[in-house]
Amino acid sequence: MGDQDPYNWSMPKKLINLAMISFHAMMGTFIAASIQSVFVDIAEDLDVSVHRASYLLSLQIAVLGVAPLFWCPLSQRFGRRPVFLVSLICSLAGNVGCAVSPSYSTMGLCRAITAFFISPALAIGSAVATETFFKKERARYMGVWAMMVTLGVPLGPFIFGFVAVRVGYRWIYWILAIVSRFLSPPCQLSSNHALFPTQTNGVQLLLYFFLGRETRYLRGPMPNSQPPAPAATSSHVKNLLWFRRIDPTPLSLWDFIQPLSFFARPCVFIPAAGYAMVFLWGNIMMCVATGHLFPEMFGLDPQQVGLQNVSLIIGSVIGEQFGGFMSDWWMWRRQKAIGAGSSDSDSQGEGKTVVKVQPEFRLWVGYPGQLLTICGVVVYLVQLGVAGDSWNVTPIVGSGIAAAGNQIVTTVVTTYAVDCYREEAASVGVFINLVRQTWGFIGPFWIVDMIQKVGFGAAAGITTALMVGVSMIPTAVVQWRGQRWR
Repeated sequence: MGDQDPYNWSMPKKLINLAMISFHAMMGTFIAASIQSVFVDIAEDLDVSVHRASYLLSLQIAVLGVAPLFWCPLSQRFGRRPVFLVSLICSLAGNVGCAVSPSYSTMGLCRAITAFFISPALAIGSAVATETFFKKERARYMGVWAMMVTLGVPLGPFIFGFVAVRVGYRWIYWILAIVSRFLSPPCQLSSNHALFPTQTNGVQLLLYFFLGRETRYLRGPMPNSQPPAPAATSSHVKNLLWFRRIDPTPLSLWDFIQPLSFFARPCVFIPAAGYAMVFLWGNIMMCVATGHLFPEMFGLDPQQVGLQNVSLIIGSVIGEQFGGFMSDWWMWRRQKAIGAGSSDSDSQGEGKTVVKVQPEFRLWVGYPGQLLTICGVVVYLVQLGVAGDSWNVTPIVGSGIAAAGNQIVTTVVTTYAVDCYREEAASVGVFINLVRQTWGFIGPFWIVDMIQKVGFGAAAGITTALMVGVSMIPTAVVQWRGQRWR
């Protein structure tokens, strides 16, 4: 019952830690998508095509998917907090490299370095939520982390569109890294006023160092290697400064590839593939197509392109209320209906047999999300097809609907997979992230070309068929057979 066990923390302490982890996770997709509204500017500056400039976004998406395979076993042995601190320090250097890159290839390399180091929270966040919150409230708080991952995509171009118009796109990288009198960027301001941007990684690093807590805690026969301190003050200082190995188990090659074993577990692989398809069309496609097509079709500048992401932000926030709170309520209602009392499998009364609700019951909440995503994508594409060269708001309404559906599916699928394999929550998060980011990496190479070749109407039909065939139908199969597969 000591304070070392995150389940015993006070709710404010849990929420502060969750907020920092969620913000860190958001920075991964935020940094990747930050250049979405400036593809044209990058193409002109580096003398490449707009389509090739968009590959700088695809590159980071790919690295964000693969890199957590390296970080996950390290966080299992040495804890989450040291990995997150290293992540912030090194990603800062990568952003500085992007700001001074003289060529397309150099900028691509620096963005890959940034993505590699900023990636841990994108996947390990699921483990942090599982290690901190009980099952009965897990979807609600895991949904906060999942929502921040999703919000990073539209927030990046929304904010940095204003920056690019006023002081140039390279200031995006300086703002993401650090700006001070000791590190002056070699670029000219377009205004007579000094610019003092917010330092992102540095402020986040300081906050996490002083307020972040270690959630990795071993129970059972292997005691946690962190002994309790006699005084609260000394314990807090010790926790801040003392980095130690938590799990003495030796590292092996298997630890780094173990998340890939979920390819053979249909209760994780099938929902992850379905979610990745929904994420591709309800999030990545909107980001890439808007950044590529809107300047060409409507003559929008980076600031105006960035503003199109407001609908994605609003839709994601609304969708999370359904995917998080509603799915927890859905499971609680089912638990009450079968007369089992509490749905919290982490604590059971003495002498009482608890009949738990099967995780597959949560998947019912995902179907409205899939339908909303299909509806929103169809509206977005069809309305773009009839817009001509005059901008109107209707495609953006469609993207907001799709964003709400995507967020519902995000929270439901992640929580379901973790519920199936709670003890492997970190590996589950790494695997889902890998599948999602792989689809997100592949998509930008052909999505815009497909839309331009087959037309907006046919593209809407193709996306609908893919989401029904890869997401909705397989989800129904998992509901039917999932309990037996597990």
